[in-house]
Amino acid sequence: MKKRNIILVCFLLTFVSINAQNLSLSFNHFVNNQALKLDSSIYKNELGQTFTVSKLKYYVSNFHFKAVSGKDLFINETFLIDEDEEGSKKILLSKVPEGNYTSMDFIIGVDSLHNCSGAQSGALDPVNAMFWAWNTGYIFLKLEGRANTSLSPGHFFEYHIGGYKQPTNCIRKVSFDLGKNEKTITKEIKIKVNVLEILKTPNAIDFSKLSSVTDLKNATVIADNYKDMFELMPNEK
Repeated sequence: MKKRNIILVCFLLTFVSINAQNLSLSFNHFVNNQALKLDSSIYKNELGQTFTVSKLKYYVSNFHFKAVSGKDLFINETFLIDEDEEGSKKILLSKVPEGNYTSMDFIIGVDSLHNCSGAQSGALDPVNAMFWAWNTGYIFLKLEGRANTSLSPGHFFEYHIGGYKQPTNCIRKVSFDLGKNEKTITKEIKIKVNVLEILKTPNAIDFSKLSSVTDLKNATVIADNYKDMFELMPNEK
């Protein structure tokens, strides 16, 4: 009897319960374990080069939840996360059925359908300065700042990453195993975003060699890095 109870407990910890029709996701920006502060804090990359960040913006979209029941929930919405706009860092997913979920994933970027639909409204409005008029497509991520070793004027660096066609497809999927969360999630999932990963893994970015990416050349180098910048934050006890 005791053995059977232990097995039951282990099973119950393989999913999280979402008890809300409106589920919020909060995106919390760090550089390693140091909170991101624009234009003020000085950070170091993997090569020991110092830098500051002046802008961080990126798209997340196409949310997918897998339920214990075997059903898949798809939420085909696009959100723009902007460190300079506090309200943008908490997004609301409406009409999420209450239930038990084992995984969640989404993409960094804008899918091919929306990339081919021209300029749009809301998060995809060109007024957000995330649309390439010359390329008729969206910029998935912008990271800008200054680094002493950058050879660009003013020691500026800028990475504007986009493109959905092979071989320069920069859409990346982020997947979370919700089974690792042992506590019920009722209304909010907190996500840590480590900005340093954009410059780090698997490609260590040297500001003196690559201070600017604003077209398809070298874009996948940065995209391969930013796919690993998200992780779930522990639930509050």
